[in-house]
Amino acid sequence: MHPDTPPTPPSRQDLQHPRFARQYLKIAVAADRRGGAAHRRRLLEGLSGRVLEVGAGQGRNFPHCPEAVTALVALEPEDSLRAAARQSAGAAPVPVTVVAGQAGGLPVGTGTVDAVVFSLVLCSITDPGAALAEAARVLRPGGQLRFYEHVRSRNRLGALLQSAVAPLWRRVGGGCHPDRDTEALVRSAGFTVQRLDRFGFSPTPVTPPLPHVIGTATAP
Repeated sequence: MHPDTPPTPPSRQDLQHPRFARQYLKIAVAADRRGGAAHRRRLLEGLSGRVLEVGAGQGRNFPHCPEAVTALVALEPEDSLRAAARQSAGAAPVPVTVVAGQAGGLPVGTGTVDAVVFSLVLCSITDPGAALAEAARVLRPGGQLRFYEHVRSRNRLGALLQSAVAPLWRRVGGGCHPDRDTEALVRSAGFTVQRLDRFGFSPTPVTPPLPHVIGTATAP
């Protein structure tokens, strides 16, 4: 493949990771107890209007949506996680519609949402550039991109270690890339980063502190 050729969009089957999904249903609960729930609240704080969440998983963000959100469209391609998200939607404080689909072809119209949310998902999307371009397309003028991700370390040794374990990490983690520079991807997509908080977080007792970011950016 030519280096400038965009990746082939994944098939529906490519996006199914039932073994990882079963593990993640438990891991996400434990991570939220260790501080992830507070991160999710920070991520969504102040949102209003119509919001699209890309890669909603089992719906761990739903309880933290501000009441000013009038509608939340939750996109989740993985069948097991989407089924769990539909169960979670009924208890959400805002109206939630859970839909299937891919990040590279968002199922909403151009300029029709007030905010797009990526939460611990840009690490596993095959073509994050295409996903961010789609986010820019569906956002209204002045709309916000919110993102919460684990990212490439700024420490040279840490970054080299992340790259070294990346092949195995992707196989066991549902396609997750531990060494993506999310801030650079967001800026390359034309977004203006308004706020970016960096911090270490251990999602499980056996995981060392991993570099994370919570950010807000405006549409190009």
